[in-house]
Amino acid sequence: MKVVAAPDKFKGCLSAVVVAHAIAAGLRSADPALEIDQCPMADGGEGTVATLVAATAGRIERRTVTGPLPGTTVEADFGILGDHKTAVVEMASASGLALLRPEQRNPLRTTTYGTGELLAAAAKLGVEKIILGIGGSATNDAGVGCAQACGAVFTLNDGARRTMHDPPLTGAEVERITRGTGCQPVSSFPRIEVACDVTNPLFGPAGAARIFSPQKGATPEQVDHLDRALHRLSTLFPHTDPATPGAGAAGGLGFGMLAFFGATLRPGFQIVAEAARLPARLSGAALCITGEGRLDAQSLAGKTAIGVARLCKAAGVPCVALAGSIGDGVEPALAQGLTAWFSICDRPISIEAAMQNAPRLLTTAAANVWRTARAIDRS
Repeated sequence: MKVVAAPDKFKGCLSAVVVAHAIAAGLRSADPALEIDQCPMADGGEGTVATLVAATAGRIERRTVTGPLPGTTVEADFGILGDHKTAVVEMASASGLALLRPEQRNPLRTTTYGTGELLAAAAKLGVEKIILGIGGSATNDAGVGCAQACGAVFTLNDGARRTMHDPPLTGAEVERITRGTGCQPVSSFPRIEVACDVTNPLFGPAGAARIFSPQKGATPEQVDHLDRALHRLSTLFPHTDPATPGAGAAGGLGFGMLAFFGATLRPGFQIVAEAARLPARLSGAALCITGEGRLDAQSLAGKTAIGVARLCKAAGVPCVALAGSIGDGVEPALAQGLTAWFSICDRPISIEAAMQNAPRLLTTAAANVWRTARAIDRS
């Protein structure tokens, strides 16, 4: 009898890989004869590389690349999945806000150049497809730095040309671009799917600068500057619609991936589930256990646990969610395919104690879920 463990991470506490291991340990303690398929999941954000590498028996590659600030370097990982044909990259590992100290945050000074270096490194390994997660950015350069690192050539308003051998372009220089050739040779670059769960356009009231750049350190004056620059840049690429949902993601990197790489933007969970082959792995399963740190009404807006439940519904597999805490508004998830949900906390407990003991609590909860399911099945 097969059970699939397909949880998301418990943010700030456990990675999805560790959560899956803890669930598997509980299931195994309740029934050593069980076939347990550990398929940790993600939504394209932080942890996607490690999650997909673990779910597909892939490998990690590491490169030294440009950090969010030109002139700095970081050690960044990307993954090669078990099919040896797909790479997965997290832009936050090279160009993420978490790589900067608070006083360093300024989207006029930051660049996605390092993300481009990671894409180029993955392409050199001969993969056919790259999955790019674009959450957690420190940037607002519309992906011009990323494109520059991959071969795009840009002309500035003083006539200067910026190639991959020149200093990285930053958010401050977006307004100076008068022409961009795009990535060359784009035809030889692997197909790119961008895991993107926001729907913001490139510019305007709901655009990249006005919604996201303040949290990256932009002042009100800088927000106005960046928004105008993004608007102006979009006019240079009339074949790319700046209103495309997700074009404003990661400081306009969504737009840049469309304009310079011909990429596609898709919901992160869908991309991860396909790459991990979750629909096929659910076939013949008696149960699927998913989970996340907190399950509430927001989970229905594209979170991993509900995405797993929907796939379970399509496959006719019962789905139980384990969570650190349960909030209001979960009941509509029953119609989405979730069979039941439980908090892993088995007694009144502080948040600190729950996080410290999360692996044990998950193991115990998973064992109890299986024992209950078997008892009902035998009745």
